[in-house]
Amino acid sequence: MMLVSRLAFLLTSRFAPCGTLLLALMTLLPAARADETAAWAALQRGGQIVLMRHASTESGIGDPPGFTLADCRSQRQLSAAGRAQAQRLGAAFQSRRIAVSDVWSSRWCRCTETAQLAFGQVTPMPMIDSSFEDSATVASQKLRDVVTAIGNHTTDGNLVMVTHQVNITELTGLGTRMGEALVLSGQRDADGKFVVIGRLQVD
Repeated sequence: MMLVSRLAFLLTSRFAPCGTLLLALMTLLPAARADETAAWAALQRGGQIVLMRHASTESGIGDPPGFTLADCRSQRQLSAAGRAQAQRLGAAFQSRRIAVSDVWSSRWCRCTETAQLAFGQVTPMPMIDSSFEDSATVASQKLRDVVTAIGNHTTDGNLVMVTHQVNITELTGLGTRMGEALVLSGQRDADGKFVVIGRLQVD
C-alpha cells in the first residue's frame, strides 16, 4: 500500500499530466469490475439477451469493394488474435456454466466465425446483418424485427446475438470494442434504447 501511495505521489508531483490520467483510470477499475460482475450474475440466472460485436479483425475499415456474403475470402476476416479472443470468451462462459440456448449471427463471416469459435453453434439471421449500407427503410425494419425477437425471448437459456457495431449502437446507444458483449435487461429507456446490465470483455 505504501508503494502504491509513493508511486501515486511521484506521478502526480513530477509527471502531473500522466499521473492525473493514471489516477483517473484507477478510479474506473472498480466500476468496470462491478459492471462485469453484474453481467455474469444476470447470465447465470438465465433468460438474458447478449449483444456481441464480432471479435477482432485484420486491420482495415469495412469490407473490400465487391465483397460477397457467399465468399469469406472477399470479406474482412478475423485476425489470429480475434480467433483466440472468441475462444477465450467461450471458455469464460463454459467455466461459469452459463447456459446458452441459441446463438444468432449476422451472415458476415467474421460474425459467424466468432459465434462458432466461442459457442460451437451458429444460426445466421439476416435481421442482424450489418445495416451500415442499408436504406433507412430497410435498417428500420431490421431494427423492429430484432426488437420483436428480443421481446419474444422467453426461454431459460441465454440468447447470444453476434453482430456489428452499427446495430449495437442502434439498439443500445452505446459503442463497443471488437469482441465485447453487452448483456441487456430487456427494458428500454425513454429513447427506446435497451438498458444494459453490464459489459463483458475478455481482453
